[in-house]
Amino acid sequence: MTTRTTTARPLSRQATATRAKAGNDAGTGHRGNRAAWLVVAVVVLAVACAASLAIGARGMSLGTVWQALTAFNPDDGNHAVVHTRIPRTVLGLVAGAALGLAGAAMQGVSRNPLADPGIMGVNAGAALAVVTGIYLFGISGASGYIWLAFIGAGTAAVVVYLIAAMGREGATPVKLALAGAALSAGLYSLMNVILVSSQDTLDRFRFWQVGGIAGSDWSVILSGLPFLSAGALIVLGSARTLNGLALGDDVARGLGQNVALARGVTSLGIVLLCGSATALAGPIGFVGLVVPHAVRFFTGPDYRWILPFSMVLAPALLLASDVVGRVVLLPSEVPAGIMTAIVGAPVFVWLVRRGKGASL
Repeated sequence: MTTRTTTARPLSRQATATRAKAGNDAGTGHRGNRAAWLVVAVVVLAVACAASLAIGARGMSLGTVWQALTAFNPDDGNHAVVHTRIPRTVLGLVAGAALGLAGAAMQGVSRNPLADPGIMGVNAGAALAVVTGIYLFGISGASGYIWLAFIGAGTAAVVVYLIAAMGREGATPVKLALAGAALSAGLYSLMNVILVSSQDTLDRFRFWQVGGIAGSDWSVILSGLPFLSAGALIVLGSARTLNGLALGDDVARGLGQNVALARGVTSLGIVLLCGSATALAGPIGFVGLVVPHAVRFFTGPDYRWILPFSMVLAPALLLASDVVGRVVLLPSEVPAGIMTAIVGAPVFVWLVRRGKGASL
């Protein structure tokens, strides 16, 4: 009797996983061809890139933008403006893709649909580390910010998980969200203590703090590109692992996954993406929360599709927010981080009111 019960348990887990996968496939079948939707998402991203190059305090036609890209004339003022916007657009692409991938992967690792680099304390940890480096060591520039942001983001992620893991139930989705919110509040308080005590640190940090892609150049982008690429490869390669984790730790183990190793490797990719994006563009929030939820309408719960869709549509959202921020208060600009918060905060409240913070 005992032997039959012991041998049946792995089969039961495998059967549960098989049924869950079949249900997911059946549930997403009515959403149409996901590959076709991905093509549509790429078109949306292309439109956002074109708008980023054409729209601003000095607007111009798409024809002028095309001429500036294909037949640059240094004596043409419009062409020069287009070329100054190219690094800004590219930074929006890479930072947005990093935030979208990190947010989707973070939701999968924690099985918490409210997980987001900003909500889970990762952005706050990176920001505090950058402020501390500026205040104590006078560090400036993206090359120095990146290493500080990695340290801060990684430390914050570990602390949030350890706090949430206390107690009998372990690191449940609700406890992770609460721990992340509490840690974020504490870290931002410490950061403000440093900022109010040093005017020089405040002057260097205040524009970076609100999050944005304005004023970027190629040296900034190239300094973070290796880390962004490594993080993206790790996270994209973890799609099947995230599908297993979404079924629960017991089922994932029954399918042969090393749950601790899977979470550790994926979390490394998340830290690389969050740290790089935060160092390059500042702590931009809600992109990693809103986009993965939106793409599930087209993809269902399959992370093999959620991750690519998030990587394409997150930069589209960031670039669109940046474009709106350029023209909404002319001649001034509203940083993209503020615009994404205006969009993301109501969505976050809606998700909480619908009670989706408790399960994936």
